[in-house]
Amino acid sequence: MRPSVLALGVTLSAAAFTLALPSGTVAQDIPPDAASDVLKGRPYSPYADRAFPTSVFFGDTHVHTALSADAGGGGTRLLPRDSYRLARGEQIVSNTGQPVQLSRPLDYYMITDHSDGMGAITDILSGAPNILADEQGRKFHEAFAQGGQTAREAAQELTKQFAQGTLSPVLNYQPGNPAYKRVWDDIIAAAEEFNNPGVFTTFIAYEWTSLVAGNNLHRNVIFRDGPERAGQVVPYSTTPPLGSSNPRDLWAWLENYEAVTGGDVTAIPHNGNLSNGMMFPLVDDFADGVPLDATYAAARQKWERLYEWTQLKGDGEAHPLLSTEDEFADFETWDYGNLDATERKTPEMLPGEYARSGLLRGLELEATLGTNPYKFGADGATDTHIGMTTVQEDNFFSKFAAYEPSPERAKHVGRNFPDGEVAYESWIYSAAGLTAVWATDNTRGAIFDAMERRETYATTGPRMTVRFFGGDFAESAIDRRDLARIGYTGGVPMGGDLAPPAEGDAPDFLVYALRDPIGANLDRIQIIKGWIDAETGAAMEKVHDVAWAGDRTPGADGKLPPVGNTVDLSIPSWTNDIGAAELGAVWTDPDFDPDERAFYYARVIEIPTPRWTAYDAVKFGVEMGPDVTMVTQDRAYTSPIWHTPQG
Repeated sequence: MRPSVLALGVTLSAAAFTLALPSGTVAQDIPPDAASDVLKGRPYSPYADRAFPTSVFFGDTHVHTALSADAGGGGTRLLPRDSYRLARGEQIVSNTGQPVQLSRPLDYYMITDHSDGMGAITDILSGAPNILADEQGRKFHEAFAQGGQTAREAAQELTKQFAQGTLSPVLNYQPGNPAYKRVWDDIIAAAEEFNNPGVFTTFIAYEWTSLVAGNNLHRNVIFRDGPERAGQVVPYSTTPPLGSSNPRDLWAWLENYEAVTGGDVTAIPHNGNLSNGMMFPLVDDFADGVPLDATYAAARQKWERLYEWTQLKGDGEAHPLLSTEDEFADFETWDYGNLDATERKTPEMLPGEYARSGLLRGLELEATLGTNPYKFGADGATDTHIGMTTVQEDNFFSKFAAYEPSPERAKHVGRNFPDGEVAYESWIYSAAGLTAVWATDNTRGAIFDAMERRETYATTGPRMTVRFFGGDFAESAIDRRDLARIGYTGGVPMGGDLAPPAEGDAPDFLVYALRDPIGANLDRIQIIKGWIDAETGAAMEKVHDVAWAGDRTPGADGKLPPVGNTVDLSIPSWTNDIGAAELGAVWTDPDFDPDERAFYYARVIEIPTPRWTAYDAVKFGVEMGPDVTMVTQDRAYTSPIWHTPQG
């Protein structure tokens, strides 16, 4: 072992050491061309002068606290500052008095309380005179005061009445109401208090809660800016005359915000699976069904760069009736009807509801409108209404306070149809999800900019690391450890557009995934291609297995056998005896046609693990029903990469 300076009996002060140095040898005095004879092109150090993002940050873009009426009314008492404390790693007490902490902090956080009725729930709960003087207000006050199931049902009824336009205006606080502005100012102040660039980043945000007869068209509005700009406005609501439920009017508001303040803002839609076909329309539902126009397409592509692919109220990537050849399409599927269960789902609605079918519709519309309105990247979030993001299956506190951990929480009736038939039960809530962002640093500007360029991927909870590039890559590229440099040099990242290929060439895709350090091994990586057939004009899709764990071989049908299952439901737990810690591949599209519009995205799937219902069964000693899902395969979805024909 080399002896230390102190072991040799030599003592040097920093000052003495500095004075002993020859003049002119400190680092900042080294001539910039000192290595010109040694280095050609890039610096020798591969980490110097990097112009691409090297860090991935995980966060939740969709969080409700007690300030949202359907949360506070149902028993949620946690406020924004409580949410921030949990998200940055502190232990807090839940709405039902239970201690809760995350396994590790999140990197960034967006609280998105509802635009309509902002500030009203506090007055309803306290029984403010203006509330008690209103018949609906008095009934809701009394129901919320009872708590438990009564409060939960009252919160659902409030949502339903808002969705159907029968909620009393007295309860629907709007801009101009003093309580509205007071609450918005406090939301901004809380975000500023907890914003710690480089460590934990918070954003000013809200949810624009458009419900058209119960059909979900919600958007989360995210500001890049601090209070100096975002504080100049209050949220845009959906209630006339100050607001509107038409997305075109929201986009006009976003345009005006940027023009007036010089700021930057974006909107993220979610839960198309509860829109009954309205999320990705082919016609304008707000203009008597006339065809969409180029103005609509350009505005939507500009303002809605991401879409929420997965969350508590179901997974939104694909539906088994639309993607019949995809064995992983039926995952955490919610397809009972619209948000308030006033209208049942029909198969004809499905293509307007899911990310994959929406992306395909975007290609179709681009051919006629010149712009793709549904050119969105992947976002994952919770839509939690308890002020807590708890996406790990063994730490899941669900969506509403009534569904925080208890022996009965998996057996509640979630909603009923108007005829009394059960629409869904509470066990179907999913412990999802998070958005992973590739950014240069953990700041508002860097994360927001990455979201706008769609360099993101959604996960259903695990924090796996995923890279996805499209371009021109050698097969040997996957054997290198500097994949990011190769990916950015030879192509475009997730969310980008392929450069025109050389004549006769097909694009290559470089994809790599590393498991969550405290999570499950990986089963496989797939690349999903969607395209418009150049001859028939039909929308097509295909799932390609490009990398997988183990010695499996695709069968005659082209399908890869299952990875296996190590889940022990009696504990519950699993082992990583199957699967792989990392997977990667360079894949070339064998059916590429340069004349066809297409998109490609990667899907990374874990090995089977216990679902939250399995943990509940053991922790509470309860028996789940035969229809309850007990095992899951968590996954990640990258933003797509698009190919557009030239000319």
